[in-house]
Amino acid sequence: MVCIVTDVGLAHSRRRTQSRQKECRALRVTRTLRALLVALAVAIVPALAAVARVGADQISTLQAQANQIQQEITSDTQQIGILGQRYDLAMGEISQLNAQIASTKTQIAADQHRVNVARAHLRVVAINSYISEGTLGQSNPLFSGSQQAYTARLEYGKVATGNLDVVVANLHSAEVQLNAAEASLANQQAQAQTQANAAAQAEAAAQKQQTQLDAALSQVKGQIGVLVAQAQAAAAAAEVARTQAALAAAQRSQSSQNSQNSQNSTSSQGGSVPPVTSPPPPPSSGAGTAVSAAESQLGVPYVWGGTSPRGTPGDPSGGFDCSGLVMWAWAQAGVNLPHYSGAQFDDTTPVSISDMQPGDILFYGPGGDEHEAMYVGGGEMIEAPYTGAVVHITPIRLGYGFAGVHRV
Repeated sequence: MVCIVTDVGLAHSRRRTQSRQKECRALRVTRTLRALLVALAVAIVPALAAVARVGADQISTLQAQANQIQQEITSDTQQIGILGQRYDLAMGEISQLNAQIASTKTQIAADQHRVNVARAHLRVVAINSYISEGTLGQSNPLFSGSQQAYTARLEYGKVATGNLDVVVANLHSAEVQLNAAEASLANQQAQAQTQANAAAQAEAAAQKQQTQLDAALSQVKGQIGVLVAQAQAAAAAAEVARTQAALAAAQRSQSSQNSQNSQNSTSSQGGSVPPVTSPPPPPSSGAGTAVSAAESQLGVPYVWGGTSPRGTPGDPSGGFDCSGLVMWAWAQAGVNLPHYSGAQFDDTTPVSISDMQPGDILFYGPGGDEHEAMYVGGGEMIEAPYTGAVVHITPIRLGYGFAGVHRV
């Protein structure tokens, strides 16, 4: 009997040793994989940081180029304004000269009309004098009825003819002066028009240059936008890599703690089979629905105590606080949760970070009473963070204040 008992004990001991050897091998493999994951994250983060630095240098260079182009545009804009004022001045002078030329032409026409009238009147006087008295009677006093009358007519004719000649001479002099003035005004008009044309051409050239500068500035700004987007993507990738590294570290720490607990339990039980840790509850069948519902509210503003989705009657923009968003999202999956993060913490089941699945809730603060967010996968979570912000997706935070992960 003793031998049989000893054989059974030896067989059991060998099975237990083999089991422990398998567990050790599995643990070594797991630790190796986690170490590789951490090493990969450690290698990726500096690389992404280098990419971000290169992008920042390019953005700085392009920003300096954009500032220079903007200064040139400002200078051209000022020059266009000056040229525009010069053009306006030249056009104003042309307008005044045109008015003076028109007035001079009118005066010349009036004087010419007076000359024509005076000449016609002289012809009429001469003809009437000839017809009424005859040239012989006027030229010979013997044929005149009165010497005195003859003398008076002769003197009157001389005076009339002389006055008319003076008037005609004066009118001709005025006409010459007006024609000279018109020529001078026309010359000034031509000069003013030349200045206006030059100003207009310079302004058109400046406008063309400004259009080219605007296009160059738009191109530079587009390049800056691309680089900024790349830098933001690199920063987001670095944040995800850091999160993954944190997850791997947390999983390694938890596995180490579980191993330590198992060893302590084995030692305290005098070599009996180590206890099996109970597996986490399976993810709820409504987790996908809850995640989709939460993601449908991206961009909805944070509202203290809010539980209103986008499009709510009377509140079209909607509004959530942190627990209100999680409560509403899970309600769309048919699960009722209280509207308080601490109460949700108490009503849900804690799970390890390594077992975290989409739909699980991350809590912060003592007893989860300060903040909460919903895990959506890929190391990211969705949350309604604080006043002034909107519902958004962000890498999970496992630092100060993190209280654990719970499953609905």
